[in-house]
Amino acid sequence: MSRPHTTLRATVSAAALAVLLLGTSCSSDNGDDDNTDVTAPSQATTVPAAPAASDDCRGFEAVASYPALSPLPAPGVMPSQTRMREIQDSGRLVVGVSGDTLLFGARNPFTNQIEGFDIEMLRLVSEAIFGEDRLEFRVITYAQRLPSLQDRSVDLVAHTMTINCTRWNQIGFSTVYYDAGQKVLVRSDSVATTIDELDAAGARVCAPKGSTNLDNLAPYPGVEAVGVDDITDCLVLFQQGKVDAITGDDTVLAGFAAQDPYGKVTGDRFTDEPYGIGANADDVDLIAFVNGVLAQARADGTWKALYEKWLGQFGATPEPPVANNSRPTP
Repeated sequence: MSRPHTTLRATVSAAALAVLLLGTSCSSDNGDDDNTDVTAPSQATTVPAAPAASDDCRGFEAVASYPALSPLPAPGVMPSQTRMREIQDSGRLVVGVSGDTLLFGARNPFTNQIEGFDIEMLRLVSEAIFGEDRLEFRVITYAQRLPSLQDRSVDLVAHTMTINCTRWNQIGFSTVYYDAGQKVLVRSDSVATTIDELDAAGARVCAPKGSTNLDNLAPYPGVEAVGVDDITDCLVLFQQGKVDAITGDDTVLAGFAAQDPYGKVTGDRFTDEPYGIGANADDVDLIAFVNGVLAQARADGTWKALYEKWLGQFGATPEPPVANNSRPTP
């Protein structure tokens, strides 16, 4: 597949995006300096696709989480000797998020606020603990999501993160709060419009390091996988003509297509990507609490209202993902 020359439009778009990303890394959400960005400069690397995720889920489905805490304790009155009480006493809920994933977790350049569907899920948890929004953001890359939970630099992560068995063996997950699927974004005049056609063409396909999107290219040996630190870096490479396509979750790619009229999302979903809120593996009580918050949001219509606010452009509002709470508490 030929590589189109970089156009003035692509150069301007990439430059504008770089300004937006610079604002993300240098600004705090509440106008102070509490929020820390741990994002490193991006490095594009041609990488071999990783093997598929392990099927070892210790006898449980990947999407199975712990029973939801019910009833939930009153905000500001978290039970003693729980992670929720530790977080309450700290006065803040430290969360790992994306700063540039449109509609899910992205800094609004007009308000300087990080916003999106992922952020709303975390805000529900904060309000359930404190009675108000006391989120403190850490803008992290895809590859930093698990390490940030393991070293406890954050309490929770909501960052379009797919639940799978390999990750369950390293961290813990809430029940599913959103069902996505992987597709490809190609140029509007591209002959290859599916992952199989890109594979046959020997295309360069970009995906973020540390993501299932990159792992899922393993069955396509003709694809030259290009790994970057975060998926927005793929959009810059795409606009510069350095990659032929981007692969990612369909909703994320739809945000890219909205930013670049020369890109289009094509083909059917070739994976299922159930999103969960991540926590340290030892924080079982916190996961059960988050599951209780999500259960309440499904039941009282909050989930649907937030879907319509952020994702209603994708069509009719679906029913919330069904919670699987069949994983027994250790």
